[in-house]
Amino acid sequence: MRSLPLPLALTARLTPVAVLACAGWMMASGPDKTTSTSSSTDTSAQQAAGQSAGDSPSTSSASTAATKTYSAAPAPCGSIPVATIKSLVPGAKTAGKEIPSTDTKLRRTCSWNALKGYDYRWLDVSFEIMDTNAAAAKEYKDRVAEKSGGGAVPGLGDTGYSVVNLTTEDKQQTREGVVMAQVSNALVVVTYNGSDFENKKAPDTDVINKGAIQAAKAAVTALKGSQ
Repeated sequence: MRSLPLPLALTARLTPVAVLACAGWMMASGPDKTTSTSSSTDTSAQQAAGQSAGDSPSTSSASTAATKTYSAAPAPCGSIPVATIKSLVPGAKTAGKEIPSTDTKLRRTCSWNALKGYDYRWLDVSFEIMDTNAAAAKEYKDRVAEKSGGGAVPGLGDTGYSVVNLTTEDKQQTREGVVMAQVSNALVVVTYNGSDFENKKAPDTDVINKGAIQAAKAAVTALKGSQ
């Protein structure tokens, strides 16, 4: 399961935002050509228990089960505290909206987004379940390699990584942070971005990075509590 390439994902995400921003200005209630992006990897892998040539089918099943700490993805919309949603996505419905999935046991994603005045924020939280710890470790390593330029997040799951990118389209900046964590045979992926449609600037890197890490820590805690 791979994420969409960053420019396409942001384009899909921000197309309705432009319409929403215009409506916001009219009611007084108040991105994607990439200009900069980058990459380094920080990875950690765990080896799953293997099956010997003499193992019986029942032994093999037991071995596989032993490496599969999580058998299903938890409900993502309940994984982030209400206070955190209000802080990271002002004006959003705290219940969030779950994104349709072809297999909710293996992947579940919740999204929160809102335009408050001219400030826009978007938060996605995803849980992905792999067959083994080794499979999760490999997927984590591959994704870190694809999203270079970030660094390790100590204490986040078995291993954690964070990266922030700035994009600009039609002079409008958007800054997006992605945080990934491997927790046994599961991956937690958080995407958090923001734009200011009044001054066309993006929030500071530190704001986006800390916000994404805060949400990721909450999601990892929720995952561990789902067993």
